[in-house]
Amino acid sequence: MTATSAHSTPPTPPSTPSTPSTLSAPSSRSTPSLQSSHSALHTPVIAWFETHARDLPWRRPEAGAWGVMVSEFMLQQTPVSRVLPVYEQWLARWPRPADLAAEAPGEAVRAWGRLGYPRRALRLHGAAQAITERHGGDVPREHAQLLSLPGIGEYTAAAVASFAYGQRHAVLDTNVRRVLARAVNGVQYPPNATTAAERKLARALLPEDAATAAAWAASSMELGALICTAKNEGCARCPIAARCAWQLAGKPAHDGPPRRGQTYAGTDRQVRGKLLAVLREAVSPVPQAALDAVWDEPVQRARALDGLVADGLVEPLENALYRLPQS
Repeated sequence: MTATSAHSTPPTPPSTPSTPSTLSAPSSRSTPSLQSSHSALHTPVIAWFETHARDLPWRRPEAGAWGVMVSEFMLQQTPVSRVLPVYEQWLARWPRPADLAAEAPGEAVRAWGRLGYPRRALRLHGAAQAITERHGGDVPREHAQLLSLPGIGEYTAAAVASFAYGQRHAVLDTNVRRVLARAVNGVQYPPNATTAAERKLARALLPEDAATAAAWAASSMELGALICTAKNEGCARCPIAARCAWQLAGKPAHDGPPRRGQTYAGTDRQVRGKLLAVLREAVSPVPQAALDAVWDEPVQRARALDGLVADGLVEPLENALYRLPQS
């Protein structure tokens, strides 16, 4: 990587006071006293990460910004264990954005395999094309340039800028939101959707130093993934349990809106996955009859197929034939 990456070896943060004070702040650039209290969270979490972080391929220096970007697309709503084999195959086949951009979008969908939410594959392909056309094949460094790429939102732009280029951005995924909800706000779970208050708090908690901010982003995310999990949280192993507002309050149960659960069996998502599986395995256009065989209920099957076509994941041809998109 061209800059210090929070996904490799985080920098050692400066020494900090051991007693925290108020953990919220009105702006992204905090006063010195608030920064000191915030560091009471930063220092132990970053130190924990240095010892306990998983050795993941996108955290290694050789992954580069493209490897970080690919991982961020794949990890959305998908566990690491499922991503790892697909990520390795993807980078071996397409080590640079231009390599992916040169292929048909359907090949990206095919290589996506069973990761789920396959529109991510099309968006990643579109981002690779834009990087090749606008940025000479190199993933841009600037947050605004990243945000302008197709398929990239605020989270992914901040994550790539932070993890690949060591920049100072609030990286607010589900794991980080849960850590902040518990450690700072004293509640078991964050809201179902990210709020302006959460973004303001995340910005206020950012270390002033860019390298330390990048380390904090990776460290707090890993803490949420491994220790401060949605279920069976490991408070006994948490480096900030003694100053966690939720722990200090006696770990009160969630009393907000019901948490959204994800279902799969019998849904249109399942039908779409079965239809795409047939097309991924085919070397030539697939007849309607082959698709009809994957699901008995015709109305739901037709709705799922129409949705795949509308999303650009399937291309209809003459004579009731279908294939993955070629353009």
